Amino acid sequence: MKRLVLGALLASMPATASAFCGFFVSGADAKLTNNASQVALMRKGQRTVISMSNTYQGPLEDFAMVVPVPVVLQKEMVKTLPHDVFEKIDQLSAPRLVEYWEQDPCELIQVRERFVRTSAMPPPVAMAAPASAAYGVTIEAQFKAGEYEVLILSAEEATGLERWLHENHYTIPVGASEALAPYIQGGMKFFVAKVDVKAVKKNAHGDVVLSPLRFTYEEDQLRLPVRLGLLNASGQQDLIVYVLHPTSRFEVANYKNIFIPSNLEVLDETRKDFGGFYADLFDATLASAGGAAVVTEYAWQTTSCDPCPVPPLQPSDLYTLGGDVLGEGEAGGGRRVPGQPGQPFFGPASSWTLTRLHTRYDRKSLTEDLVFVPARPVVGGRGNAGLSQEQPGAVELAAVNSFQGRYIIRHYWAGEVKCEHPTWGIWGGPPAGGQQTKAATDLANATRGAVKLADVVQSTLPQLGLPGLPEPSRPGRK
Repeated sequence: MKRLVLGALLASMPATASAFCGFFVSGADAKLTNNASQVALMRKGQRTVISMSNTYQGPLEDFAMVVPVPVVLQKEMVKTLPHDVFEKIDQLSAPRLVEYWEQDPCELIQVRERFVRTSAMPPPVAMAAPASAAYGVTIEAQFKAGEYEVLILSAEEATGLERWLHENHYTIPVGASEALAPYIQGGMKFFVAKVDVKAVKKNAHGDVVLSPLRFTYEEDQLRLPVRLGLLNASGQQDLIVYVLHPTSRFEVANYKNIFIPSNLEVLDETRKDFGGFYADLFDATLASAGGAAVVTEYAWQTTSCDPCPVPPLQPSDLYTLGGDVLGEGEAGGGRRVPGQPGQPFFGPASSWTLTRLHTRYDRKSLTEDLVFVPARPVVGGRGNAGLSQEQPGAVELAAVNSFQGRYIIRHYWAGEVKCEHPTWGIWGGPPAGGQQTKAATDLANATRGAVKLADVVQSTLPQLGLPGLPEPSRPGRK
């Protein structure tokens, strides 16, 4: 029995998916679904490298994926990547929970850094198949990549491709022909990768995780075809897009852009389920937009971060995600170690801009594919004293990108006050050293609805109707 995943990655996007931007078809009537996708894009000029990792939810039988692509891909344009290639970029850009401890108000004389809480929050900046010819289906190329047997197909009409799939014993979702039509009319080709599930791994949820696939091609417009994925949607789907570009932050051109509220102070209990807390905050933020929107969660240079859940991206990370074909580190990344054929030598890392965009959608909220365009740099979620982005939710235009989703647990001083004039609000690391930083990942599977935001968010956030909580009292403070 065969399984087929019909995906939708268009025009220049590296895509990593914990499910897939597409739909499933199978050789039986079994229920196949996906609930999340991650897409990583590395783009320079008109050239794009798509890196795609998929998680399949359905019967554990041989299956395949089909991805619309703008050109006929040849063997040298496709490669498989290590399973963990996206873990670092996810953790680096994920919303992070940080902790600070209030220092003894009598021992510290100089204020090293003051984190100001405020009750006001300005709104965020808007920003080999038989009889293929009989159906108008042509096999343009055929090759093997890792555990995948790959076919590149072209089709003259959607109904012909649909009949071809049926002829090859695949059951496809209702509405597939209508969904495929715009891509066929646009001259798209179809990347079909048959998979042997005996050669793949499973994640903690029991889903099959395929080896990431990477494509390379050129295209004028940067867009992502997500509508096909709705054919298998059992409900809402999560989509996270990582865009790596030499200079620019990216946003969408055809939907509303909003920023996740950052610099929120939260109660200590948030650490118990930070992923669930953030999922509820994200859902509330998306709902406040009043319709389909894409949320910016991170925009930063790849050579730095503050605080850092994991180290910044290294030359080897950029090389793996597409730097080898985009000229990244030509003095290093593209050069080989003498005497060690096939081993790349990595020079100093270039500073690319990493943008993390996140949306959650269904059939009603998403009616067209996402189109991405460059956007001006922003700053927010830094916690720098004296700047307006200290305020919860504030985002400002800047010269260099440094925006992140940052959530703060503050441990207020509870010890004895032994001086007459204590200095309050001096924050640092834990008494034993080593500041705590935690990233919110696997958000599509986070527990939703278990936390009432108003009960754990101490900062005032009018746009979400959060009144804030009073600052804890300290001994000896009037």
